[in-house]
Amino acid sequence: MSSATAPDRLTGLRVYLHPRVIGMAFLGFSAGLPLLLVGGTFTAWLQDLGVELAAIGFLSWVGMAHSIKVLWAPFVDRLQLPLLTRWFGRRRAWMLLAQAIIATSLAGMALSDPVSQLAWVAVFAVAAAFGSATQDVAIDAYRVEAVARHRQGAMAATYVFGYRVAILTAGAGALHVAHLADWSLAYGAMALLMGVGLATTLIIREPEVAISQDTRQMERQVTDYLERTAHTGLRRRVTAWLIGAVICPFADFFKRFGLGTAVVILLFIATFRISDIFMGVMANPFYLDLGFSKDQIANVAAAFGLAMTLFGAAMGGVLVSRYGIAPMLIFTAIMAPVTNLTFSWLAALGPEIYGLVLAIVADNITGGLAISVFIAYLSSLTNTAYTATQYALFSSLMTLPGQFMGGFTGVVASHVGWESFFVISAAMGIPAILLALLLVRLAHPDRVRQPGKNGVERPDGAEQG
Repeated sequence: MSSATAPDRLTGLRVYLHPRVIGMAFLGFSAGLPLLLVGGTFTAWLQDLGVELAAIGFLSWVGMAHSIKVLWAPFVDRLQLPLLTRWFGRRRAWMLLAQAIIATSLAGMALSDPVSQLAWVAVFAVAAAFGSATQDVAIDAYRVEAVARHRQGAMAATYVFGYRVAILTAGAGALHVAHLADWSLAYGAMALLMGVGLATTLIIREPEVAISQDTRQMERQVTDYLERTAHTGLRRRVTAWLIGAVICPFADFFKRFGLGTAVVILLFIATFRISDIFMGVMANPFYLDLGFSKDQIANVAAAFGLAMTLFGAAMGGVLVSRYGIAPMLIFTAIMAPVTNLTFSWLAALGPEIYGLVLAIVADNITGGLAISVFIAYLSSLTNTAYTATQYALFSSLMTLPGQFMGGFTGVVASHVGWESFFVISAAMGIPAILLALLLVRLAHPDRVRQPGKNGVERPDGAEQG
């Protein structure tokens, strides 16, 4: 039976009235705000003040924190923060700590002069980047644990909405403030806006996680094994903690799905977004090369495109709630690469504004759908005992192959031309389509059983509040 047919399922737009779904928009804003402030906006600030290009290039490395967050995700899952965890719970405690670090670091950047105090600016930027990546880990875990599976699409959609609004705020908004006043005021204003995340984290309730008996038994086996070794006292406790935090999340994933199916799932995650990421790297150079003006690109591809992406994400939340993850996963796996072909048509058509509008409508609505559906799918794969670690693994794997292959897009486009380039980008989505069809047979996304309380395996996940 599809998860959408249960009698207590919300349908249509009513899914967005759930308090935790609404709150996810504000957490999404908090997650998206720091990204450009240690990325594109940060480098624009440095360039505007005349900082050497070599220094700007080195400082761009601070953004790598988001690509390696899986390394400390186990600590976010397991390490209790003094006082904060007792007062707020493990997810809210880590969110509050990360948000406080981000706000403080942005304020530090605002009060520093990159020309005479570049070292301090670098320290604050690194702290903000690691705080941002840690906040992502904690918010992702909260989103998975806070509501049942049929609401995960809506949670993803409101998260994307808040995230995109934050990107606009930290990008165009910060640049406008810097133009009208100065960069210090711009970064100071962004530090104050982190209060949105802090206030939301204080208002929401900590989710009640469900730990299955299978999970507890697996970790007991670790303890039993260590008791038979030479490990004693503190060494035994630390070793058991590290194995439980670092090894068990991955062992649990392969145990639940089996080696073969788990490998197929990971391959699907790695290939699902390759087509979109590969095409997206060359989007703006393509528009300019075709003859569109910067104003047309900003108004249609950026502003109108953002609206279409948000519309698609909202549709994804509704459709997942109504029809389940599996049919939408197959649909978006097919449509994401197919809509790349509209850009081949645009390349043949030339710089006609109606062609650009149609291509943006097709690609961005499908892209928004794919984002919310895919986040809902990744959420369904996690065990609530290891949510942060497992989701950090999935989200890193989701983008790294596409980002790596994106480095070759310029070479491909220059050799084959724009029409063939977009056909190639569409063809790169074929493996994801085949793997999606295979996954429905091996591990149907709407029938994957998630660990529930007291060892009971439940197909819909836990629902709180």
